[in-house]
Amino acid sequence: MNIRLDKYLADSGNGTRSEVKLLIRSGSVLVNGKIEKDPGRKINTDSDKVSCKGVDTSFEEFEYFVLNKPAGVVTATRDKTTGTVMDIIKTSRRRDLFPVGRLDKDTEGLLLITNDGQLSHRLLAPGKHVDKGYLAMVSGVLPSDAAQQFEKGVDIGDDELTAPATLKTVLDDDSLDVYFDGKEIPGTVKVHIVITEGRYHQIKRMFEALGCRVEYLKRISMGTLVLDKGLAVGDYRELKAEELKGLGII
Repeated sequence: MNIRLDKYLADSGNGTRSEVKLLIRSGSVLVNGKIEKDPGRKINTDSDKVSCKGVDTSFEEFEYFVLNKPAGVVTATRDKTTGTVMDIIKTSRRRDLFPVGRLDKDTEGLLLITNDGQLSHRLLAPGKHVDKGYLAMVSGVLPSDAAQQFEKGVDIGDDELTAPATLKTVLDDDSLDVYFDGKEIPGTVKVHIVITEGRYHQIKRMFEALGCRVEYLKRISMGTLVLDKGLAVGDYRELKAEELKGLGII
């Protein structure tokens, strides 16, 4: 891959394009051991060696992180009034990361952070029908045929019913109950939901249509990506090789 030197440095986390241009012109950047003052110099990311202020710089075209999003944080790249999920990611070298999809401010759980636009499209495009798994605590009387209603599609006030979804209660299932992190809300039932869409407040609206209310919501899966049971709320990590393979990246 061949790219401009200033873009190479900016994308590697060395500053903005204007900042790295100043560094280049000041003689602070070496390419293959020689000072390079041309910001437009083409760099082969596979073979050229670049250093900035004496530190070797590596280039990664894409980065992939999984975050266990905490409640109270906005899913956005920036927000004028409150913190965003991007403020949590401290180890990235890229400046163009974004969250794949949205989780409501009060929703916890799995959130993929990347700069891979093609992967984002594959996971979010309506025609791809990618499964997204959630756990919820729901108050109110859950109808006995709630699972059947989810499977048929629920009228949430849009032009069309929701796509078929699955709904199961979590009854002493340690493999799922651990995701609740010990949280208990009196008068609620714990449920597992899998949807293939991403409509606005979809799960909350589906339960409201059934006369219930979602008191707690957490996403635990998206496609082949599953939230670590040991990844604490607010923590994140880079995706593993097997996860990248599952997502069709490598």
